[in-house]
Amino acid sequence: MTIDPQLLGLLACPSDDHAPLREVDGELLCTYCATRYPISDGLPDLLMDDATPGPNGIGQAADAARS
Repeated sequence: MTIDPQLLGLLACPSDDHAPLREVDGELLCTYCATRYPISDGLPDLLMDDATPGPNGIGQAADAARS
């Protein structure tokens, strides 16, 4: 299930960078740190405890995430 585009436009990474999120493979991906947040039953789970950290950690720049 995909996130409504209007809602997605309002969401940001909860880490200190507050970068926009995009939906990739049923998860939300931080465009700065590449941390992935799950989507369960159409609802985003933006708890950092439930996230999969990006390659350099939550809130740390990941070059691949900027593309």
